Amino acid sequence: MSGMWDPFQREVLAELGHVAYAIALPEDPMLDVLLRAAGRSRQSSDAARLVRGWPSPSSLRGDAAAKRALWPALRRLRRAPG
Repeated sequence: MSGMWDPFQREVLAELGHVAYAIALPEDPMLDVLLRAAGRSRQSSDAARLVRGWPSPSSLRGDAAAKRALWPALRRLRRAPG
């Protein structure tokens, strides 16, 4: 899972003959917006872990209360190093 390993760890894994697979994130433009609001991108090392903990982007469409509830978490992530 390349999203879980830093470049040095991937290099060591490759030397040991292991393959680091990438986690495919859903193809949803709203996911990119949420990651950007959290100060991350699809290439961030913790993107796959973050996405698993969020509500699905389709459930946020048209649900203002769910969006308001998500913003404090996104702001905390933006302040935290990623």
